[in-house]
Amino acid sequence: LFPEMAICLWKSLLQTTKKRILQQRRALLYNPAHGYEEELIKKKLQQFAGGSINLSKEDNGIGILTLNNPKLMNAFTGTMMLELQERVTELENWKDGKGLIICGAGNTFCSGLDLNAVEAISNSQDGMNMCMFMQNTLTRLMRLPLISVALVQGRAVGGGAELTTACDFRLMTPGSEIRFVHKHMGLVPGWGGAARLVRIIGSGAALRLLSGTVRVDPERALHLGLSEETLFSSHEAGALEEAQAWLSQYTEGPTSVIQAVKKVVTAGRELPVEAALRTEKDIFGTVWGGPANLQALVRRPKHK
Repeated sequence: LFPEMAICLWKSLLQTTKKRILQQRRALLYNPAHGYEEELIKKKLQQFAGGSINLSKEDNGIGILTLNNPKLMNAFTGTMMLELQERVTELENWKDGKGLIICGAGNTFCSGLDLNAVEAISNSQDGMNMCMFMQNTLTRLMRLPLISVALVQGRAVGGGAELTTACDFRLMTPGSEIRFVHKHMGLVPGWGGAARLVRIIGSGAALRLLSGTVRVDPERALHLGLSEETLFSSHEAGALEEAQAWLSQYTEGPTSVIQAVKKVVTAGRELPVEAALRTEKDIFGTVWGGPANLQALVRRPKHK
């Protein structure tokens, strides 16, 4: 009887912990108390159609999210922003997911925001709502329990450069570039790109990239720590294959463990130390005595 009670208690604790962690991850940065009018901005964005955000979920637990608007170098239209939010929700609910590659169609990454949409929401209230909408979505993307990689081919500029910073890692192909061109538009990043960039490369380097609108080629990105690796292939299919091989070295193993690893790192990055430690303890409780842990104990692996 006692082992059965212990298993029931463990399962109950597991469900409670998972629920709490999920609520933390989905907590929005902005709500109506911040003046955020989500339904209003959604209606406005719906008017500017074009392109799509495609998601394929592979059997190996790696998802491929493709920005598909090649006529405009994969610039975000209004409907693409709405679709990105939908795809993020889908990924949050993907129980078998371990990794995510974000890429662009037609051998380029993303040229930012479609200027037609920019002109249509040029008043400050719409601009602020769009900013809050995209920050909410990209923060949820960053907090996914999946190890994420931006595959940068061609150009990632403006909002496209910001999107790369919402991923855990960046891989670049020969001849590609990341460039924060906001200053040329009389702007600063509004999708959270500046805050994330500071955390990736430090405040001094971030200040140089933003104020100098610097073209960051693969070599410079490696030097700054903005990119992990320069791939060999510039071709869309070849680069995607390489990115999958690179990511798979980190997604090998049970889904529950890979997701737990990402969750403890997210907590360590975002929370004060005491809260991060408590979250780590909670996540540890979801895997301790779990199937992967018990199988490993049976195998008694030797660490080489």
